[in-house]
Amino acid sequence: MTARLEGTVALVTGAGQGIGRGIALALARDGASVVLAGRTKTKCDAVAAEIAAEGATAEAVQCDVTVRADVDHAVAHAVATFGGLDILVNNAQSAVQKPITDTTDDDVELCFRSGAMATLYGMQAAYPHLVARKGGSIVNLASSTAIKGDPTFGSYAMAKEAIRGLSRVAVREWGPDNIRVNVIVPAAMSPAAEEFKQNYPEMFDRHLKSVPLQRMGDPCQDIGRAVAALVSDDFSYVTGQTLMLTGGA
Repeated sequence: MTARLEGTVALVTGAGQGIGRGIALALARDGASVVLAGRTKTKCDAVAAEIAAEGATAEAVQCDVTVRADVDHAVAHAVATFGGLDILVNNAQSAVQKPITDTTDDDVELCFRSGAMATLYGMQAAYPHLVARKGGSIVNLASSTAIKGDPTFGSYAMAKEAIRGLSRVAVREWGPDNIRVNVIVPAAMSPAAEEFKQNYPEMFDRHLKSVPLQRMGDPCQDIGRAVAALVSDDFSYVTGQTLMLTGGA
């Protein structure tokens, strides 16, 4: 554990498992007080207990990011509990895999509401509190499936690229407020990756062979620690960037 983020308050959505959990753990280990927001609060409670067992500080809050009122409540809870907000990580997102010809309006709406719209809700709710702290850092999540154009990810890719567009606009609008906005593209052993490995072991092995580092990232060590560095003062002049945390893939 370090004190690089001591005195800061962070909110991470989708923090009950996978990459969200890894980011929350890393932020807490660097000294941040972390609010863990998730649709299933019991999962966030478990992560909060992990963090507490390490001597760090965390609070869990129920939050369906597709509901603006839930997002507003999560941000308000962070501010009321810890006195402010410095870091926002918009991690939560639902995915749909279908060929474009089979993609429905409902598929697109689910991806947009849980991704692009949820990111907008979080940013809007956080903004006045970041301004009150004389600045802060927002990290939004994109996807290599959108950047590469992987088949069957049409609706998901639409939402993820919308997040990158929103982030670039926020960089321009909020830079004068000393608010940094960056995007990460992670590849790690999330529950979805574990399921893919179990169901399609040969395809998973082929994917690993295409990764220069020959492994999937660890949600905390590889993704979380990179986010902790990105939101720290070590990267205080970095904004508007898309950071590829994909092992070179």
